[in-house]
Amino acid sequence: MRTLYTAVQTAILLSVILLQHFTASANPEFEARRQQYIQDAILRPNSDVITIQAFQHVPLDSVAFNTILQNLRNRETADFDIVKLIRVLFLTNGEYDEQILDVLKPIPFWLEKGETLHQYWSENHMIMWMSSDWLLHEKYGKSIDNTLEKRLRHYLKLKIQYGYYEFFSSVYSPYCLSGLLNLADFSQDAEIKRLATQAAERLLKEMLMLTNDKGVFFPAAGRNYYGKYETPYLQNHNHLIYLLTGMGQQPVSASHAAGFLATSTIPVDNIISSWTPVLNTVYNIGHSLKDGINNINKDMSRNDKVIFQWSSGAYFHPDVAPATFQFVKEFNIWSHPEFKDFKQFSALPTDLATAAATVAAPISRSSVICGQDVAIFKNKSVTLSSVQDFWKGKNGYQQFPVVANTGTTAVFTLSGRVNAHWDDRPDMHANTHLPYVQQKDNVALIMYRPEKGLALFGYKDDKLDVGLHFRSEQMDEVRENGAWLIGREGNSYVGVRRNCNGTINGIPACNNPDGQTWVIIVGNADMYGSLDAFEGKLAQAQYEEKWYFDLPTLQWIYFAKVVVDGKTLQYAWNGDIFSGPTQT
Repeated sequence: MRTLYTAVQTAILLSVILLQHFTASANPEFEARRQQYIQDAILRPNSDVITIQAFQHVPLDSVAFNTILQNLRNRETADFDIVKLIRVLFLTNGEYDEQILDVLKPIPFWLEKGETLHQYWSENHMIMWMSSDWLLHEKYGKSIDNTLEKRLRHYLKLKIQYGYYEFFSSVYSPYCLSGLLNLADFSQDAEIKRLATQAAERLLKEMLMLTNDKGVFFPAAGRNYYGKYETPYLQNHNHLIYLLTGMGQQPVSASHAAGFLATSTIPVDNIISSWTPVLNTVYNIGHSLKDGINNINKDMSRNDKVIFQWSSGAYFHPDVAPATFQFVKEFNIWSHPEFKDFKQFSALPTDLATAAATVAAPISRSSVICGQDVAIFKNKSVTLSSVQDFWKGKNGYQQFPVVANTGTTAVFTLSGRVNAHWDDRPDMHANTHLPYVQQKDNVALIMYRPEKGLALFGYKDDKLDVGLHFRSEQMDEVRENGAWLIGREGNSYVGVRRNCNGTINGIPACNNPDGQTWVIIVGNADMYGSLDAFEGKLAQAQYEEKWYFDLPTLQWIYFAKVVVDGKTLQYAWNGDIFSGPTQT
């Protein structure tokens, strides 16, 4: 036991000595956090510690290392572990090369025909696979396909200029970061190294944009999972936030992404200084789909162009459907889990792809996540963010279009079958139909009107319900005033004007399948004074909701308007003659 204790103490001492020669920041607070993080990770090893152990030149945790090697070939997300193995290869002196390289040798690093296990085309997977392939090529002479270098440079420039398609994703952004940091730290190519550093800097700055002063990141997001809104701390992305800012709960062991950042050479001072406690802006991310097809990706090879379109969520959108059909058939990947929603169209000839995608418009268009305007409001502990006018009425794919935060608890609406437990929702379809959202400052108007065509794909009846994620037990005080549900967490407030005052399975929810309108407003003591004063503002709000038929255009209009705290938000949602209300 004494020998083990001495070895651990020696490792900690070595870490301090090494970090004195490994200062990427002039920020002493950051360096202190990094040192402490590395020491704690070594003292409490887990499956993510091997990158830190490799950096410290101490033996890798044998259980964690061997488990990765044994499971890698059959793991769907093998690239999550491959990036860690790549980092180990570059941070050690060859003692693990034979073991790692032997396991990596049979694994394809880019899409091959008949693939049913790995995914290579979403944004985070792309950079993990490409960065690993490129670095193995540079260090060990691994053969690569003739488009990798061009594809990799294009990816990095795309992120620097337009940002991340999987915007504000607390699930996927940290994995993007790991691929970027491997390139930034180890690539021999000066341009790739520089581009990867810039892309990593942009990603981390965007994460800090919606981080509140408690170190909590509850954003509207292009791709996310409910679990990222369930708890405020000790998740993969929280480790990054803590390392950079010191805000939040101090981790006691390593996470995947923070193991990379804690051992990276990229400068972080500009990232750290970008955080601000108050922000009110509309942030544009990405580009139009048309621009991506006709301009941005036009110089890529035919296959790589399709992959880049997919990375922006453009799978079966009518504008790209023929290229997707041709590609999926050529590579024989209809059986891949990613395409299960569309496998029913696999027998169609490619010539009918556009027509089929148009018929399937309620589910085929809304996977696209490029070219969004994201409204962001932050005032110390409270945040409200939303994607403006984003595929309203259509099927959702992991998107969280509007989210509020009162400090350490998230408040949002989701459409779909309402269960007593929020975890009992399909990961892929967080929303069965997306709302129209309009946000002004700290207020969001949220309107639901599912397209009738969703019924053709099984989205009907209780799958069109709308539920409110509002965890009363995490609030210090909860009040009701008419349709308003009001919560206080510390000196931060949230008000939700519900479409109805009912519940489904114990969750505040409404089951009107025609149209629903909700309103969310956030504030704090600095903005409103007391909770009484905040409630008084809501009690004075004016609200209007109605349906009407516009005879000249033969359209049913669903209209809603709210005037609250001096702000007016309203929208007239046009629909065809068949989209009128069925309930009176």
